[in-house]
Amino acid sequence: MTGISETAKKAEESLGALPTEAPNPRTAGIDRLATIEMLRLINDEDALVAGAVRAELESVAAVVDAVAERFGRGGRLFYVGAGTSGRLGVLDASECPPTFSVEPGLFVGVIAGGDAALRRSSEASEDSPAAGAADLEPYGLTANDTVLGIAASGRTPYVLGALGYAIECGALTVALTCAGGAGRPSRMASLAELAIEMTTGPEVLTGSTRLKAGTATKLVLNMISTGVMIRTGAVFGNLMVNVQPTNAKLRDRAERIVAAACGCSQELAASLLEAGGGVKAAVLMGLLEVDRAAAERLLGRCGGRLGDALTGGRAADRPGR
Repeated sequence: MTGISETAKKAEESLGALPTEAPNPRTAGIDRLATIEMLRLINDEDALVAGAVRAELESVAAVVDAVAERFGRGGRLFYVGAGTSGRLGVLDASECPPTFSVEPGLFVGVIAGGDAALRRSSEASEDSPAAGAADLEPYGLTANDTVLGIAASGRTPYVLGALGYAIECGALTVALTCAGGAGRPSRMASLAELAIEMTTGPEVLTGSTRLKAGTATKLVLNMISTGVMIRTGAVFGNLMVNVQPTNAKLRDRAERIVAAACGCSQELAASLLEAGGGVKAAVLMGLLEVDRAAAERLLGRCGGRLGDALTGGRAADRPGR
């Protein structure tokens, strides 16, 4: 794999030079504080995270648009990381199917050390760029896919290896790091086509990037997956119209979504859902007074986008037209 060894070698630069590894002068005496003061100090540091994320919103937007466009061509989004970063990627990927009713293979979380590393630390796995490449190989990456590498430091060898392999496959590559403020791009940012480099600075506990860096990473991953799903039609207004009523909680939620979209009672919404089989069809049936077949035909024409289906249906599919 071209450039991987050299990239991994460069990634071995002094860890202590990274902003996320620097001592935090504001928390130097945290071990001597009363519990409530200790917690206020942690909360004060956490309050800085939102600003660090906001400063990178244009970069996040570029990633959302690029991934959404590739989803339209049948692409997938891979999150790749080690340790906390890997766990956060797997978490976000695993939450997308129940939230947006997408296939499990659309968002994929890949973590150094495999699924066992989700419960038991496997930090040594992050030192191998070859392992990062090997863990992606079975997925058959294409130019329609996106590989998003996650590492607070911006230099994790496992992630660098995965990004290098993705480049060879022609996939879009994205670096998500908390290495901003170092005065130059991180190794991952230099390698990837797109980069989000937040400046979260020193941690409450020196080097414990599961804290502010982890919080910032979680916020951005939520933004990316949610933004992509909004762009691809899984949301109507602010309603999760892709939700599938597969248990009691989700049936109740689906009924409330249909009721809100149609401006009707939850009882009528339940009847529409029963007849329509899904939220989008139920909303079309309620608002356009069409049957299930017509609703599904409209959705098919509009690529599943409820807003477009409503516009088209009002023009052409109401009774008597």
